[in-house]
Amino acid sequence: MKTEQYIENYLKETELIAKHLPREGIAKAVELLKNIKGQGGRLFVLGVGGSAANASHAVNDFRKIAGMETYAPTDNVSELTARTNDEGWDTTFSEWLKISRLNEKDGILVFSVGGGSEFASPNIVSALRLAKERKAAVISIVSKDGGYAGQVSDACMLIPVADGRRITPHAEGWQGILWHLMVNAMAEEQKKETEDNGEDTESGWPGLRGYSKWI
Repeated sequence: MKTEQYIENYLKETELIAKHLPREGIAKAVELLKNIKGQGGRLFVLGVGGSAANASHAVNDFRKIAGMETYAPTDNVSELTARTNDEGWDTTFSEWLKISRLNEKDGILVFSVGGGSEFASPNIVSALRLAKERKAAVISIVSKDGGYAGQVSDACMLIPVADGRRITPHAEGWQGILWHLMVNAMAEEQKKETEDNGEDTESGWPGLRGYSKWI
């Protein structure tokens, strides 16, 4: 296959995925995130491999743009590798969450291609079981059949499979699109609330300072 044809196929698959994304799941996820933030809860973003890199980026955006206290256990490689070495991979996330005192005000956001199972990403499964026990909200962005995360999430955004040969790149790419969507949806609402209160967004909302100069 020529490069030009591969590009065309990939972008057509992207269009197909965009058309069939679960809008209701996205909207519910945003509402859950706003509720977590509103009650003073924290967001913990879980991912493995490329999804762990996305988790780190998402933490920055939720904190800086959405003003939400957010963490990813994979950002501390020393603790992650110590737990893996001493206790095993399966509990790396759940034990980290116990130390962080995960509770009913908090939320878990899962980035995972398969959604976790006993055989793939069992540390995600263990973390989600703890989250359900402690009544924390669970949000997920997953693909394939959703896996364990898809089964137990309060809001699940299932990335459709457009081509079985490219499940992972599409899934991980759409993680980025969807977390950016959610972060900016929260930021826009914050901006609107500020404007409704008669405050000057140029000086009152750091996320928009100087923005109008560039558009």
